[in-house]
Amino acid sequence: MTQTETNLFDTEHIGRVLLKMAPPVMLAQLIQALYNIVDSFFIGNYSGTGLTALSIIFPIQLLMIAFGVGTGVGINTCMAHRMGVNLKKESEDAAGMSAPLALFLWLFFAIVCYFLLPAYAAMSTTSPEVIQDVVHYGRIVCVFSIGLFAESMWSKVLQANGDMKTPTIAQIAGAATNIILDPILIFGLFGAPELGISGAAIATVSGQIVAALIVMPKGFRKSPPVCQYTGELKTIYKLGTPSIIMQSAFTVYILGLNLILSQFSDAAVTALGLYYKWQAFFFIPMGALHTCIVPMISYNYAARKIARCKKTLNTALWVGITLMALGTLCFVLIPGPMLDVFTNDQTVIDIGIVGFRWIGLSFIPAVTSLTYPVFFQAVGHAFKSSFLTVVRTILLFVPLGYLFAQIGLSAFWLTFPVTETITSLVGIIFYVNFCRREAESASLV
Repeated sequence: MTQTETNLFDTEHIGRVLLKMAPPVMLAQLIQALYNIVDSFFIGNYSGTGLTALSIIFPIQLLMIAFGVGTGVGINTCMAHRMGVNLKKESEDAAGMSAPLALFLWLFFAIVCYFLLPAYAAMSTTSPEVIQDVVHYGRIVCVFSIGLFAESMWSKVLQANGDMKTPTIAQIAGAATNIILDPILIFGLFGAPELGISGAAIATVSGQIVAALIVMPKGFRKSPPVCQYTGELKTIYKLGTPSIIMQSAFTVYILGLNLILSQFSDAAVTALGLYYKWQAFFFIPMGALHTCIVPMISYNYAARKIARCKKTLNTALWVGITLMALGTLCFVLIPGPMLDVFTNDQTVIDIGIVGFRWIGLSFIPAVTSLTYPVFFQAVGHAFKSSFLTVVRTILLFVPLGYLFAQIGLSAFWLTFPVTETITSLVGIIFYVNFCRREAESASLV
């Protein structure tokens, strides 16, 4: 880590650090969200069954992203922690694990998803047309997902060293590739074959590969000796597992909610899927803040600068609440126009308007429910981080969704604000205990 990067994490005003680091990451994540939004926009204008298929395959895509980004976060946090105690060679060894892990995850998901997708699709819908679309789209985005895993990890390597510019450029180039190819391959423009939903999948993986190729020259590191793999893997996944669990549990609860809503209609499943398209867009500030504060908190916690860790968390919470208030206003006040962007199915729109308004009320408590697990991950309290995620996604979302669904479809949407509020309260309790124990430890020194 250079002296400039050390000052950035160590002594620079936290608000200025976030202003410097967050906008590029925010832009990169905005562009990442555009992948799904653009696919949904064009597919929604091409095929109604295709739009439902995208909602069904969405959890699988999230699962791949969870392992790619989560592993990258483990590498990123490990690097920042080691740099915080001046272990430069060991930091490079952690970075060198990115390519082997990307290759392993790609092969795993390519093989498993190729064979299991038909059964997964049949579990989610009874429509033969939707099942066919799920399999066609899903197999392409899974079998050719090498770009997703490589870009996710190499970007985190660069971010650990303070380079936010290169990953942003990569994301822009990848998104531009996807946006350009989507209408050409879906509708068969300029002499290209009309591939429908398969064209959207090809455009998506093409964009991911382009992004990976851009971050590779700076992000690739030489692998450490194989004899070090076991130790490096233990460290990386100790730090990255909370992020993987957080995002994987996100996948599990979306799948669970899809299955609950499928008892009402395919239109209800589609409405939930359209919410997640927009939710990804409005949660971008949260993701950017989390990406930025993890190495900052990890670095300062390793240096035992607890006050700076807490100040970083508080700054992120207030910024997040301010930004997420905009999302609340949009979901509560203009749900109809937001749904009109993707569909003209009045049944989907009617269901979505009710759902969007209730879900919008969950945005502000979601700031705390999602930020506390990130804080505990950064300070090495993996159990607390994972527990908060499990409480939110497994113990609350799906069971509450099932209970509220027994009352009716409109009541189902209460699941979101109730879950985020309860999780926030648990996170606050954990954080208060953390502060008390750190104060006690400091008094004994």
